[in-house]
Amino acid sequence: MSQILLIDDDLGLSELLAQLLELEGFELTLAHDGQEGLKLALEKQFDLILLDVMLPKLNGFEVLKALRVSKQTPVLMLTARGDEIDRVVGLEIGADDYLPKPFNDRELVARIKAIIRRSNILPEEKATTVYEYGDIQLDPGRQEVFCQDQLLILTGTEFGLLFEMLQNGGELISKEMLSEKVLGKKLMPFDRSLDMHLSNLRKKLPERTDGRPRVKTIRGKGYIWLP
Repeated sequence: MSQILLIDDDLGLSELLAQLLELEGFELTLAHDGQEGLKLALEKQFDLILLDVMLPKLNGFEVLKALRVSKQTPVLMLTARGDEIDRVVGLEIGADDYLPKPFNDRELVARIKAIIRRSNILPEEKATTVYEYGDIQLDPGRQEVFCQDQLLILTGTEFGLLFEMLQNGGELISKEMLSEKVLGKKLMPFDRSLDMHLSNLRKKLPERTDGRPRVKTIRGKGYIWLP
């Protein structure tokens, strides 16, 4: 049973979500301020954290920043509808996805399942298979990536994005395909999630010794991983 931590100060919404998600087979832990939520997130193991932006004591961004220092637990941020700045900031500091409030119950459940699914490696992948792509070694079983013998600290989304691009090295991968395969959702107009995750990934990857870029952006179409 997947363990979910909900950090939200709206008591009524929290109770409704607890009932909804328990019916879907999830086990929910509730926290109603940022300080309590961060303490639980650091002390226990969760498959996913649902994190509201507006929280007492510590806001959602402060919780996420502190969490990402030591843990890469997937985080789905709950943002105010239409507040693009909150979404961009959340993605920049390591959120896996965001969902504007008020949201549809089915969409929430679908997003949660998609994030957990891409964070859990299939049993056949848990063997000792380590993939090598140039100066990158990727171990799906351990969710570890080494580049130039340096361990990269990636979120589950960044790991999935890198793996998908490496497997299709040298080929144009459309944003639509990446969004559906890695983020588990259809690409919507003005949705910058994919761009932000790729930007974060680029910052974490060391430069190639020959100075060549690792990824080429084809405007309006997608990306090419340069072998």
